[in-house]
Amino acid sequence: MDTITLKLGGMSCASCANSIEKTINSVPGVSECNVNFSSEQATVQYNPQKTDIKIIQHVVDAAGYSATPLKQQEMIAGEDDGDIAARKAEYRNLIRKLIVGGLISALLIIGALPMMTGLELSFIPVWLHNPWLQLVLTTPVQFWCGYRFYTGAWKALKRHGATMDTLIALGTSAAFFYSLFATIFPDFFINQGLMPFVYYETAAVVITLILLGQLFENRAKGQTSEAIRKLIGLQARDARVIRDGKEVDTPIQEVELDDLILVRPGEKIPVDGEVIEGSSTIDEAMVTGESVPVKKQPGDEVIGATINKTGSFKFRVTRVGSDTVLSQIVQLVRQAQGSKAPIQRLADRVTGWFVPIVIAIAISTFVIWFNFMGNISLALLPTVGVLIIACPCALGLATPTSVMVGTGKGAENGILIKDAQSLELAHKIQTIVLDKTGTLTEGKPTVTNFVTVDGTANKNEFKLIGLAASLERNSEHPLAEAVVRYAESQEVELINARDFEAFVGSGIQGYVSDKFVQIGTKRWFSEIGINTNLFSEQKDSWESQGKTVIWIAVDGKVEGLMGIADTLKPISTEAVRVMHKLGLEVVMLTGDNRPTAEAIAEEVGIERVFAEVRPEQKAAVVKSLQAEGIKRKSVVKIIAMVGDGINDAPALAQADVGIAIGTGTDVAIAASDITLISGDLRSIVTAIKLSRATIGNIRQNLFFAFFYNVLGIPIAAGILFPIFGWLLNPIIAGGAMAFSSVSVVTNALRLRNFQFKG
Repeated sequence: MDTITLKLGGMSCASCANSIEKTINSVPGVSECNVNFSSEQATVQYNPQKTDIKIIQHVVDAAGYSATPLKQQEMIAGEDDGDIAARKAEYRNLIRKLIVGGLISALLIIGALPMMTGLELSFIPVWLHNPWLQLVLTTPVQFWCGYRFYTGAWKALKRHGATMDTLIALGTSAAFFYSLFATIFPDFFINQGLMPFVYYETAAVVITLILLGQLFENRAKGQTSEAIRKLIGLQARDARVIRDGKEVDTPIQEVELDDLILVRPGEKIPVDGEVIEGSSTIDEAMVTGESVPVKKQPGDEVIGATINKTGSFKFRVTRVGSDTVLSQIVQLVRQAQGSKAPIQRLADRVTGWFVPIVIAIAISTFVIWFNFMGNISLALLPTVGVLIIACPCALGLATPTSVMVGTGKGAENGILIKDAQSLELAHKIQTIVLDKTGTLTEGKPTVTNFVTVDGTANKNEFKLIGLAASLERNSEHPLAEAVVRYAESQEVELINARDFEAFVGSGIQGYVSDKFVQIGTKRWFSEIGINTNLFSEQKDSWESQGKTVIWIAVDGKVEGLMGIADTLKPISTEAVRVMHKLGLEVVMLTGDNRPTAEAIAEEVGIERVFAEVRPEQKAAVVKSLQAEGIKRKSVVKIIAMVGDGINDAPALAQADVGIAIGTGTDVAIAASDITLISGDLRSIVTAIKLSRATIGNIRQNLFFAFFYNVLGIPIAAGILFPIFGWLLNPIIAGGAMAFSSVSVVTNALRLRNFQFKG
């Protein structure tokens, strides 16, 4: 399957988005299409052997809309000059039409006041009452200002559909052409004992108010993508590249892999790389959300768009273009903002049937009023009111705007959420499963204890260290790195090993010189028949201190024992405490031995521990925790797994919500639903709180949208008239309709005030 993002044109409401989504999904070879009305984009998964982009574009065009594929560079760069110019032109066009519509509507309202109030208002010029003058004034508003509604309705009609444009065109046309008939043939009404009232002001004011609402809505919708613009704006424009011994200011688009770049104090780091000379402190807040500057030395990675604070340094470029951390963040945020949350399904179903149902209600309203009252004027007003007040836009905007703001706000603070489904599911998390190494601990273990069978005479320990480190340097495991660093600190010379073999979660073995060396856990040694009765006292003592114990055997016999400690992250204890305070069950899952795991768990306040779990067993443990909910009368237990290593990837994928520590491996991040760039475990709680706030905001929006329509349509139809004698004026209906979607978007924008600390 391939995935493409399409920029859509011609949408006027949520019904349009629903129509495009159905149209694209009907194309053979398309597996899934999600249309985001708020961002005006569609994300399409399709089989390139069965269809292609041109076919998809053709069916969208045939439906009356436009679709333009967005290249990856365009998705990262944001709006191009053409998009910005088109948006500004649209805005200016709306302003012009609003000015014309507003001035004419004001004159028409003044002229209609005597009819609306039933009073003789002598201060209003008589000529303003003239229906022929009102016709001349209203015509440009109806057909120039309201042109977009007619074109939208016509496109919908051609594809046998109906949208918000259809409702507005029908409602205002009914008022306009009824008034036109009354103006040309007043005797028709007089002969039936009716006054030939005209409602030109209704048509003009409704169109003007809806245009005003669209103007506000467009401005508000633009603010939902503010996070993307902020992230893109962080990028440096130039880099000081050292080529042939000379410093050359180069646009970052021309920076290449392995280029050498100089960064001075106060400058932005242009792209990702590795420090090779010098040191400094880096402000990474714009990417990780952490305000404390980070010390960088040779060998450390630096991230593009972060700010150099104190010293000068040189670094070698390791990522450019779409591969940089910032570009990947932008891509992830766009992906999340283009996805659809499960909670949106109900709104989509309602929106699909909304406009036809409203038209049916409007026709029924006219028939009922005309039959009971026998007055076509009285039947017209509630009919127009029903057509005008109905607003599918509010339903269509309720979920995507909140998702866009929520995911964008998370990205600004170092929390990357893969899609809307993950965002929604996070607020239901009941159990957090934490990996130990690299998640609760720093992931940089060091050798703290070392004993050998032969003691220290004749430097026996150095011989064994050399054998162990020579074998361990072939492994990528953090414990292996600790052994190698220990050997280097003792200035022990390492030699090449051969026939190296790793047993995941157990140990390693191979030949160093003529010696067969094995390093691993006590359990593994017992399984392969190596006697581990030695060093019992040391082993128990070290494990009680939370240290990991590894055994070293040479030619099938135990020769030494190492104690390795991995210090806890300073924030781990506080993070676990906050998780408990939030009502979450916290579980530790580790491949380490039980005494060590329990010692660490006790220190941070975790009561439930799964220890000595091999990597391939971690996913099974997560699955068993999920099954605990099923045992309790089918109550689903939502599990989040937090990890940072390759061996955590299956468990991250198995969990309902996989959370990767951003300082970990790319594989873990790819398998996760949420990535914490900073590696701060407290961000887990923040992500859950953000999820709860976003889902709460979506529910508010959906309640408002449903409540508005459920209440507004019956009132417009005149349900209160028999009781109170009160009938909703179509002008008020137009104002309410215009501002309903604005209110939903404005409510979603409140998420920008979400507090990430505390």
